[in-house]
Amino acid sequence: MMEETKKIAEFFQCGYKIFKKGSEPDKLEDAYYKAFEEGKEKGFWPVILVIEETWTAENFIEEYYGDGYDREKLIEECGDNGKELLEEVYNRYIKEYYDDEEELIGRDTYSGYLDFDEDEYYNEEEDDDEEYDDDDNELNHFCSYLSYNNEDILISDVLLLEVPVKNPWEIIAWFPFGGWNECPMPEDMIAICKYWYEAYGAVPAVFTSDIIEFYAPDKIKGADSIETAKEHFAFCTDRVLQGTMTYTLAELADCIENSTVWYFWWD
Repeated sequence: MMEETKKIAEFFQCGYKIFKKGSEPDKLEDAYYKAFEEGKEKGFWPVILVIEETWTAENFIEEYYGDGYDREKLIEECGDNGKELLEEVYNRYIKEYYDDEEELIGRDTYSGYLDFDEDEYYNEEEDDDEEYDDDDNELNHFCSYLSYNNEDILISDVLLLEVPVKNPWEIIAWFPFGGWNECPMPEDMIAICKYWYEAYGAVPAVFTSDIIEFYAPDKIKGADSIETAKEHFAFCTDRVLQGTMTYTLAELADCIENSTVWYFWWD
């Protein structure tokens, strides 16, 4: 596995570090934040690439960088229509799948969830260790490289790459993610990432085969969290439909208000 990981790293022809499967996630995250600051002076943006167990260098390059891949074209043709793309998708989802937008926003639903006392409902003795904590609904650490059975170790080999691009949205051209199921096409994703960087300072930070995590050091910069949640839902419906307890934008909005990490997974 390590040999294939090294071959994949060398394909990118940029600086890199390898973090072996089973090593400590905190060391990787600390290295990312250090590289994030260094990159401002040295002209690169750090990216974490989680190496899938099934990848060889050959099939990785063929799958993601095969037919018709043109990095420079993706960068050159990046539009300023990221916000409009998200609005279009959101409005289409509302029209096709919801009788009323408030059903998706769900302020009352989420409020009821927070107020619900499960122990009282079932006449059980309250366990202080199981009380809902507001901190549970925030993300301030990357998580897609953690082992399912032990969150203290990396699930696989991981690369920390120093991607030599001027603008962080251009990272998408190096990792042409998307175009399957409801995941945006790379040419749409790069425009969305441009908009999110300009609006919130958020940058694509972690990639797996079906997950992207963004680093948003300034959180949402005081923006309306419901409106930002609408954008996240348009980008990845599973973030609400499989990533919340109440399937509401209100719950997602509560999370992103206090989070420096944005997590998106496409089923």
